[in-house]
Amino acid sequence: MSKKSSSAHGPDALVQPAHVHVASLSPGKPLLLDITMIDPDPNQPRQSDNPGFSQESLQELANTIALRGVKMPISVRENPAKPGRYVINHGERRWRGSQVAGKTHIPAFIDNDYSDDDQVIENIQRNDLTAREVAVHIGRKLAAGLTKSQIAKILGKSPAFVTQHAALLDLPDCIADAFNQGLIRDVTVVNELVTAYKQDAGEVKKLLQENAGEDITRSAVKVFREFLDEKESNRQDFNAIEAFNSFADDPLPLQTVEEVEPLPEEARDAPEPPAKRGKLKRARLVVDYEGEQGCILLTRLPSEEGKAWIKFDRSGREEELNLKNVRIICLTEE
Repeated sequence: MSKKSSSAHGPDALVQPAHVHVASLSPGKPLLLDITMIDPDPNQPRQSDNPGFSQESLQELANTIALRGVKMPISVRENPAKPGRYVINHGERRWRGSQVAGKTHIPAFIDNDYSDDDQVIENIQRNDLTAREVAVHIGRKLAAGLTKSQIAKILGKSPAFVTQHAALLDLPDCIADAFNQGLIRDVTVVNELVTAYKQDAGEVKKLLQENAGEDITRSAVKVFREFLDEKESNRQDFNAIEAFNSFADDPLPLQTVEEVEPLPEEARDAPEPPAKRGKLKRARLVVDYEGEQGCILLTRLPSEEGKAWIKFDRSGREEELNLKNVRIICLTEE
């Protein structure tokens, strides 16, 4: 039995050649197996199109493995058809993520007492962290002085993921009640409702009251946001009409004929100047905020100087953010 010491404790404390039988191991110590000696189980219940096997999901896992290593050893069994090789019982995502991270070995326990039911049970019985639990953890890290970018790197998630979950720590009461009751489970929906609340708190309260006891879905919130935008547009049109009517009721005094200076004769027959080129009818300022692209909402007034409302392209969410962290990409026309 050969040993390779990288630390006094933990999975790397013992390196065992892949061909040595588990009986010769110290109790409770995992092997450190060569990744190339391990094969995935072709009959495992998680299919290749499972979201956990997506390129994005595996890359996030690989980022954490590259930073912190594999903290929970995988479970394998000896392959009776191929002596010296192993088949994965549990932990194929960790095995795949380690490969993406460029690892050559992975900590593992050998468990030959295996049935295909075990894999299904392990996945069914796993209770993942709730969004609120993730938010509390992020809150502790923020309180300790870490930035959202630092937390995102530690968790292997995007800065937007951290921002969305951090927002759960300070929700308006009506949204917090619905979230705590489990009526809203989607973090994106929560953030969409918070944005809507800033736009029209009364309508959000009314929505949640009318749908008390019912799940709030993304599609429902999308329709609701469209309703608020249309309402806001109608209000602006009404204000414009009122302003015009006010002007019409009290117009400026007209100049008399004697007060109007006639145009020179040569100017009367001059052709009209060509229309100015390069004018934008509806400007769109495209920006980058911590790796996520969006556009500044030029029609929404920020709460204070140095901030702006940004609508992100991928998620569609709108958030008021500090302009110090914004990088301008281009100015285009909608």
